[in-house]
Amino acid sequence: MTTRTALVVAALLAVLAPAAADAQSAPGPQGTWLTQAGDARVRIKSCGAALCGTVVWLRQPTDPNTGRPQVDDKNPDPARAARPVLGLQIFGDMRPVSQGKWSGHIYNADDGKTYQSSISHTGPTTLYVEGCVGTLCGGETWTFAGR
Repeated sequence: MTTRTALVVAALLAVLAPAAADAQSAPGPQGTWLTQAGDARVRIKSCGAALCGTVVWLRQPTDPNTGRPQVDDKNPDPARAARPVLGLQIFGDMRPVSQGKWSGHIYNADDGKTYQSSISHTGPTTLYVEGCVGTLCGGETWTFAGR
């Protein structure tokens, strides 16, 4: 590497490193969040260098048709269709992309599909959760429910 190339690389690192550090050191959404419909609570925590989110409470934990715990019955994989929704990890590999925003994927037990997703702090007690298929996106606002 030439001296000039080394200087260019060093200058780029000096410019880019603070932005990456800010995104990684931003206060995270760790804690428990109530979905917009109020039917579930999801606990978001650090999972290595990323974030993950797990269903920790359901308004209706029992399936009224079977009298048994709610299961992931919309999952197209028969081996997973019998797993309980309570305790199900729905967020995975959420990584910081900018100040107050993380991107990764989200599993939707309502349809058994996984979507590209992002979560963003929209206020001290609100989190906007968005899922996308191609350019079509939809989202909802979750409310902080505690640590």
